[in-house]
Amino acid sequence: MASPSAADDLEQTLLSFEKLDRSSPDLWPEKIPGVSEFVASHSPLSEHCTPPKWLQDIDEDDINMLQEFGSLTPAGLIDKVKQLQNLAYQLGLEEAREMTRGKFLNILNKGRVKKK
Repeated sequence: MASPSAADDLEQTLLSFEKLDRSSPDLWPEKIPGVSEFVASHSPLSEHCTPPKWLQDIDEDDINMLQEFGSLTPAGLIDKVKQLQNLAYQLGLEEAREMTRGKFLNILNKGRVKKK
């Protein structure tokens, strides 16, 4: 078995740094729209290393949660989804109870003045 550094050296020799001029859409048509931008953004040789748009609004807690979900087994993920569904259902019941309570206490109409 080859050592990891030998595999890295082999991979480096397979890289091509040749730049092809793709300015002509007749010679180099883009078969799938958006592929060129995707390749450019994920290329190791790209000059700009800005994070993708979906990653800009994610904070540390969101990243930790994504890593936690990614480490779950399929059965564990299904259990987590069921827990979230149960929590959402319980919150819905509680909200309905509070809205009914607010209606009976007539606190939702306090800001409105009835005109005669």
